[in-house]
Order: sequence, then structure tokens, then C-alpha cells
Amino acid sequence: MKTLLTLVLWCLLFVLCWPLALFILIFFPLIWLLLLPFRIVGFTLEAVFKLIGTILILPFRLLGIRA
Repeated sequence: MKTLLTLVLWCLLFVLCWPLALFILIFFPLIWLLLLPFRIVGFTLEAVFKLIGTILILPFRLLGIRA
């Protein structure tokens, strides 16, 4: 559904202002490639923080199970 909405919005932009639509069509993949390393770092940091949180909460969960 998100892809269909994006396509419809792009077609509307193409009808209203075709130079801007072509510019977006050409440069969007380049911008996506430039931002890809930041997304990878974000996923890695999220996983690390989740692991640290799980390690810190583990003793409390173990004590809660025994109580």
C-alpha cells in the first residue's frame, strides 16, 4: 500500500512539475546509497543497546522467577 501511494504521489508530481519529478527519480537512489551506512550504524547501535538492557535486567528477572 505504501508503494502504491508513493507511485501515485510521484505521478501527480510528474504531471504538475515534471523537471522536479525527474530530478527526484534520478537522485533518490544516490541519496539512499549515501544514507545507507547511517542506517546500518543505527541498526547496530539499537541491537547493542537492546543486548545491554537485556543483560542488565536478567538478574532481576531471575530473582522475580524464584520469588
